[in-house]
Amino acid sequence: MENAKDLPRKERYHHGDLRAQLVEATRQLVEEVGPDHFSVSEACRRAGVSTAAPYRHFKTKDDMLAAVLADGMQRHFNAMRASVEDYEPATLDRIRALGRTYVGFAQREPGVFRLIFGSKGELDETKSEIVSELRPLEVVEREVAAILKREEIDEDVVRRAFLLWTFVHGLSFLLIDKKQNLECMGVDIEAALEEVAVRVMQEN
Repeated sequence: MENAKDLPRKERYHHGDLRAQLVEATRQLVEEVGPDHFSVSEACRRAGVSTAAPYRHFKTKDDMLAAVLADGMQRHFNAMRASVEDYEPATLDRIRALGRTYVGFAQREPGVFRLIFGSKGELDETKSEIVSELRPLEVVEREVAAILKREEIDEDVVRRAFLLWTFVHGLSFLLIDKKQNLECMGVDIEAALEEVAVRVMQEN
């Protein structure tokens, strides 16, 4: 069996955090060239390991993308939960913070955002497993319920949360796809987030 002293020096050095380094290298490539064009060999080069090294942790190229997807979903979910902590409970400030965080993640990591919400094929199974535990919409639902003083997530809560989510989700793709120049249209993103939050939460 291969042991650490038999490995090339740079692989011995990377052995303990090899998986994390490969995931980060893959994430960088997803941002630069997209999930359809990243190469395992380039990820290995950036991580400083041989092209055989990934197969200690990943069976296929899609497994590497799945790891990036899982990591991205977890960070996205954690960021949304953390974004409300500086604001008073049951306030619109928390709704706006969620929207700002959602859009901000898409702008910072458009490749990962597209991977999360646009992946197909084998990655769908990974995404389905994660979604069963991490649901960004559920975070919004809880905040909506608190503002409305509802003890349960009823149909009205779900409807309002869905309206809020679809707005920031669509806005995120408009921003990262750059198909519309929102600045030229005179759109203030922060003001738009506030107006939508007010309209959705104050409607009868």
